[in-house]
Amino acid sequence: MNNNKINKRQKTNNKNKNQNTKQKTKKKMKMKMWKKIVLIILLILLIAGGLFAYRVHRNGGGLSGMLATVVGHDEETRKSLGELQVLLMGVSTDQEGVALTDTIMVASYNPNTQKAVLLSIPRDSFTGTNPKRAVASDKINAIYNVTRDPKETVEAVNELTGLNLQHYAIVQTEALIELVDAIGPIEYYVPTNMNYDDTSQDLHIHFEEGLQEIDGQEAEELLRFRKNNDGTSFPEEYGDNDIGRMKNQREFITAVVEQTVKLENITKLGSIIDIASRNLITNVDFNLLKDYLPYAVEFSTENLQTASLPGSVPDLNQTNNVSIFVVDKEETEQLVTELFFPEKLLEDGTTDGNTTGNTTNTSTTVTSSTTTSNSNIKIEVLNGTNNSKALQEVVNKLKEEGYNVTRTGVEKTNSISKTVIANKKDVSTTIMNDIKEIVGVGTISDSNSGGSSSKVDVTIIIGKDYQ
Repeated sequence: MNNNKINKRQKTNNKNKNQNTKQKTKKKMKMKMWKKIVLIILLILLIAGGLFAYRVHRNGGGLSGMLATVVGHDEETRKSLGELQVLLMGVSTDQEGVALTDTIMVASYNPNTQKAVLLSIPRDSFTGTNPKRAVASDKINAIYNVTRDPKETVEAVNELTGLNLQHYAIVQTEALIELVDAIGPIEYYVPTNMNYDDTSQDLHIHFEEGLQEIDGQEAEELLRFRKNNDGTSFPEEYGDNDIGRMKNQREFITAVVEQTVKLENITKLGSIIDIASRNLITNVDFNLLKDYLPYAVEFSTENLQTASLPGSVPDLNQTNNVSIFVVDKEETEQLVTELFFPEKLLEDGTTDGNTTGNTTNTSTTVTSSTTTSNSNIKIEVLNGTNNSKALQEVVNKLKEEGYNVTRTGVEKTNSISKTVIANKKDVSTTIMNDIKEIVGVGTISDSNSGGSSSKVDVTIIIGKDYQ
């Protein structure tokens, strides 16, 4: 009896041992299976990560290469993207039923060369046939107000410039305010004291000359300024009234672009695109814009050229008592060639007479008639840093290349972050680029950022970026 009990216990124990052994075997098999799965997943991740890194490298590396890879671009995508040209038209929405495009600019960006251009079109540019019979609707800023068709303004600009613009974007006041508030405040050097009040429009503009932080509402006021309550305007060397306003607009837009492409604002691109989609009237496909964004983060405003169409304002008795701006066709052809078709410039500094659009075949020199040699260029150099040696170094470099430095001094804020090379008169793009190369750094502008003497052709304000 006892033997039977013992045998039963042994059988039970043996059975439990077998079950335990089987369970342990199953656990080991499961562990091996999970290890294999984990290894496979890690291998896949390593391969995918390696491919991603490889694609980022093929797309140029860095943040730009990473963004291009994320959106599915390859190394051929950038090459296939041509120069993007858009006609920007700014419309204030403060007067019901009125849609004058008082701000008109040609904006271009080439992702392959990282070059960009802002070309202002004076709002009073005459588009009629006979200036002696001019009426207000002959001004280019009135075309959209009359037709409400932006393509009509595009055609008029193409006629004046010889360009072949296809895209347009009408920027309403709300878009500007929202954009600046989204990425701002914008650090900007206000070029002059501004004091203007218009109670009928509830418009009040009050700024002191100098480096300021500009929010959205202030941006609208800043860009609308033309003259003070006492009738004074921008300094003579800056360009008074509308000329000064256009320069101020280009300079501020440059500052906005510079801040937008900063690394810390990349995460805001989604909201920026949202602001644009809600506030812009445009025929630009936003999917097309997204293709350009990965490369726009590489852009430096040092590669931005700005200018305004050349021309003159005739006496009112010659224009039916209507203030108009008559664009100089020959000078415009030369300017457009320099800005948009530099490959057409010959080695001797002339055009080949084959610029596109409705322009005549002329051959004019690139260098302005007022600046035919380095020694004729009068340069003012201001030190905007705490580096006392910087001023003399820049002066010596310019003199070694034959330039005439007529004035030096200290920029009043003494805290300029980036060097500015301001074209105060009709100095050619070639000369301005040469000066920038000599200095080694700098953003070229056609405005007076430091309120300097009108007797100079170029003002250089040395910034902290100068080494």
